[in-house]
Amino acid sequence: MARIQGFGSYLPSRVVDNAEIALLCGADPEWIRQQTGIEQRRWAAPEERVAHLGVLAARDCLARCGADVSEVGLIMVASGSAERRFPGPAATIAAALGLSGKPAIDLPIASAGTLFGLSLAADLVPHHGSVLVIGAEIMSRVIGLDQANRDTAILFGDGAGACLVSSATGFAEIRDSELCSDGEFAEILRLDVDAPLFMDGRSVIMQVSRKLPRVIQQLLERNHRQPAEIDTFLLHQANLNLITRVAKALKADDARFFRNLPKYGNTSSASLFIAAAEWWQQAGGKIAGPVVLAAFGAGLNWGAMLIEPA
Repeated sequence: MARIQGFGSYLPSRVVDNAEIALLCGADPEWIRQQTGIEQRRWAAPEERVAHLGVLAARDCLARCGADVSEVGLIMVASGSAERRFPGPAATIAAALGLSGKPAIDLPIASAGTLFGLSLAADLVPHHGSVLVIGAEIMSRVIGLDQANRDTAILFGDGAGACLVSSATGFAEIRDSELCSDGEFAEILRLDVDAPLFMDGRSVIMQVSRKLPRVIQQLLERNHRQPAEIDTFLLHQANLNLITRVAKALKADDARFFRNLPKYGNTSSASLFIAAAEWWQQAGGKIAGPVVLAAFGAGLNWGAMLIEPA
């Protein structure tokens, strides 16, 4: 059984509040907060790159887990905002961590990439030992900062998160996961070459509202669990209203849905692990009951995972 040893994160130091981004996009700061739940986000410094953010999150994760980098046999990096088509940031991060020669896999899956990586890691630890999964994004460089792209630009921030998975030690066991994809809706959320991020917000909300509660419910039913039994729901931090919709669809207590979206915005594939790292630290590095992780993103790709105390 694969176990999660812990999480780590890195957030750039520059804070961009709603007042600042409102000036760039022609929006009202209070309107941004009401529509998204976001109050501020972080933006990377000009000299920072996606791989740089990923390295810092990985080091934070390893330090918090009390693990040495030599224990890592494989890394996977989820990012939809890497600066070049190839090579992706995985190999660069591996080299910076001193893992040259170890397999380094890129998962160019925006928003849901870390969940997919975590599910894959659960299957791969018997073959590679500890697996380090990283999500790193600099979304501020792929959005259009103008009125035409206002509804998208107000959502996103930069950051990185990491998770260490092992077959031997950890605070939580990965019990089960469910992953899904649907290419019929690929056009509603995409990043084309030489164009800013495009998102058909209305369509995305419709798809998330239907698909994410359904996959969580399927996962819970398969494991003979009810939403009321779940201590914490850790979701991709996309939009506060979407998280509320998922809670209502599951008829679950809204207070059990962890949120740090107001501080960091939507950091795409990094957001799930940034949230998990903050939650894990607040929980003192241990959990008392079952937890559900879930994410939804471009592809369309979505899924859910059940973890329980080890």
